[in-house]
Amino acid sequence: MRCPFCGHEDTQVKDSRPTDDGTAIRRRRSCTACMQRFTTVERVQLRELIVVKTDQRRVVFDRDKLTRSVQIALRKRPIDPDRIEKMITGIVRQLESSGETEIPSKLIGELVMQTLKEVDDVAYVRFASVYRNFSDAGDFQTFLGGQAASKESDESS
Repeated sequence: MRCPFCGHEDTQVKDSRPTDDGTAIRRRRSCTACMQRFTTVERVQLRELIVVKTDQRRVVFDRDKLTRSVQIALRKRPIDPDRIEKMITGIVRQLESSGETEIPSKLIGELVMQTLKEVDDVAYVRFASVYRNFSDAGDFQTFLGGQAASKESDESS
């Protein structure tokens, strides 16, 4: 593993531990050249996923991009970081276990919205406003009105 500080190729693993949820291994490493320490995280990747964008471009799925998007939606919300990590892992597992290697970006967005709706209403609306490209307050009203109607029909069932 290349050292992120000096770029040296040789590093030593000083400590390895599973994460709390058991889905990854955290490794504490030390560079043999500059002696700096850093942490890496290893996860099982079931298959290489390709995201099919709305303009039909294909890009390699980036878990970090998904994480950043969810974290932005959840910024300043009282959600435990471990819960966020479990959400991301759950979404990625759903994508990997779908059996498809090419995943439409729309599916990823819908999975994120569905997950956020279960966790935090404010984050759900924040994400939806970007994902659905809200352009004015009317878009928010329409969206929230639809959510209220959906919630009422769920409660009456």
